[in-house]
Amino acid sequence: MSQKILLSAKEIHIILHRLACQLLENHLDFSNSVLIGIQPRGIFLAERLSKILKDDYKIKNINLGSLDITFYRDDFRRSEKILSANKTKIDFLVEDKNVVFVDDVLYTGRSIRAALTAVQSFGRPQNIELLTLIDRRFSRHLPIQPNYRGRQVDAINDEKVKVMWAENDGEDAVYLINR
Repeated sequence: MSQKILLSAKEIHIILHRLACQLLENHLDFSNSVLIGIQPRGIFLAERLSKILKDDYKIKNINLGSLDITFYRDDFRRSEKILSANKTKIDFLVEDKNVVFVDDVLYTGRSIRAALTAVQSFGRPQNIELLTLIDRRFSRHLPIQPNYRGRQVDAINDEKVKVMWAENDGEDAVYLINR
């Protein structure tokens, strides 16, 4: 098994600031918008973006939530391993809000399809957008595309994209791993 670095900590930093600016262009003060990190790994990206928007761009009230999609996935009964759920924390209304789903890697699109179903339990959003750090092209099973993307990667099926976050993994980096 070999790995190649796709993004360094500095490159991730630059991309996060670009994504934050793109969000600001479309959502201004976030008064009618919410960020929802897709559990388990999207929440790290959502928290980072929320911090940048608050600290660097002085956006005061950003609603940030996390959404567990474990039991909404269409493949959760197909695995022999026992799945454990993550926590959903949405302590605000999504009814008539602009929702931005945040996830680290967009691969087949199945996680986002599950998130679209799961969020309906919290109301009917006015609009839903998708922000992803890594967009793996050519591997979609569903017709789902990001509105905001950090980097597009062409990876073949036996390659894995692994996003590392300092607060969870000890470093900020994105690796392409050959299995």
